[in-house]
Amino acid sequence: MLIIHYTSEHSLLCTLPPPAELSKQQGLWVLSEFAQRLPNVHETVVGMNNVTLFHDFHTDTKTLIEQVNLLWEQVQQQSTTHLGRLVEIPVHYGGEYGEDLHYVADYHNTTPEEIIRRHTEPTYTVFMMGFQPGFPYLGGLPENLHTPRRDVPRTKVPAGAVGIGGSQTGIYPFTSPGGWQLLGKTYTQLFDVNQTPPVLLKAGDQVRFVAESISL
Repeated sequence: MLIIHYTSEHSLLCTLPPPAELSKQQGLWVLSEFAQRLPNVHETVVGMNNVTLFHDFHTDTKTLIEQVNLLWEQVQQQSTTHLGRLVEIPVHYGGEYGEDLHYVADYHNTTPEEIIRRHTEPTYTVFMMGFQPGFPYLGGLPENLHTPRRDVPRTKVPAGAVGIGGSQTGIYPFTSPGGWQLLGKTYTQLFDVNQTPPVLLKAGDQVRFVAESISL
């Protein structure tokens, strides 16, 4: 069931009940595309289990909510299994690049080599973009890799860091504070202002991590 809340004088938040699942995200991607065609809607932003609609100040929000609910009914009646392109991300695991690799291995009572195997085995899906320009929140992390965030976040996580935060994995495009468990680093640029579009990934794309090197 789609739940719609007022979040400001010119925005609506459309949410689905947890947990976040690929099928739900796929429906929200389509809803986002459909909603952008509505009059008075300027922008849509997909989040985790939600999408925000930004509209004119003078929009009849009651009518807009009715339109969005009708769109959601249409979305549910059609197939939304389309996924984007597959992008391989080479990763240098462990050593100075993966300061938390051994901690994650200890947490799961296994070896660093097994953690790397588990992390590189799946094909992940970009559920949403956020936190930083180009930061992908990747769904599909195996349950045997789910690891709590650090109790004390780092004040400086390097650009390109690949980490795990709870039930998700992702890549930091820029140096910033962060609390994810770091497994390694990639030199692949996720955001480049000189490119069009400037982001490497978008919601719906698939990602595979490839071990370029391993330092234990």
